Amino acid sequence: MIFLFAAFKVYPILYAAYLSFTTNDGGTQRIVGIANYERIFNDPLFYRALSNTLIILVIQVPIMLILAVLLAVAFHSTLLRFRHIFRLGYFLPVVMGLVAYGVIFSIMLATDNGIVNVMLQSIGLPKVAWLQDPVWAKVSLMIAMTWHYTGINTVIYLAQRQTIPEELYEAAAVDGAGRVQQFFSVTLPGLRPAVLLTVVTSTIGTLQLFDEPYILTNGGPDNATLTIGMYIYENAFGYFDFGYASAIGFVLVGLVVIVSVAQFRLFQEER
Repeated sequence: MIFLFAAFKVYPILYAAYLSFTTNDGGTQRIVGIANYERIFNDPLFYRALSNTLIILVIQVPIMLILAVLLAVAFHSTLLRFRHIFRLGYFLPVVMGLVAYGVIFSIMLATDNGIVNVMLQSIGLPKVAWLQDPVWAKVSLMIAMTWHYTGINTVIYLAQRQTIPEELYEAAAVDGAGRVQQFFSVTLPGLRPAVLLTVVTSTIGTLQLFDEPYILTNGGPDNATLTIGMYIYENAFGYFDFGYASAIGFVLVGLVVIVSVAQFRLFQEER
């Protein structure tokens, strides 16, 4: 077990760290010190990829998690008929392969004959260049990600919601709290552990975002959807600059650690 851990976990990390201090010189790796890291902080394309990733993170993740909380509350309510069917319907996108759903969305959002534009035109609205316009391309990514990942977060929130004692709601009702007040004073505090989990995991997943922009837009148009994950891939397997790609990867690791620690401390301060 220790050997497998060292072979498939420790060694790749250490070798990637070594590569981050090298460059490809005529087919051989040559040590260049921190030159790759200096190059990162003077690379405008890296900053473009970073800004694109952060924009998606700041907009898409809150929308997705708020929607997941509302769905979890609705799915727990006894007022909703056929709850199990709705739960299954919202979870099905999670089990769909990333490539499969990316291809489906690329077909649906096609400018000329995509079903979304056909529906828009049928009600008198102009068609939208979903995947060709820089702004709408980001919107398309956020829509696809929200559709795919909301279900898993809903399940996590629903499981946490079911652990909240009903006596707390009864006590709140006796004190005169309505449904909205109960939501903010009982449900949300009770969901705090699940919220922390989903915020951290969603943040890490978004910072590593690769599949959706690669399939839907290939980073375009004009690098409008280029993410850090895609930039690492382009440098490693497009330009075979594994040293620079490894350096970007470790900068990404540092960013993930900083953001995750900040989120943990923020939630602890709010307790």
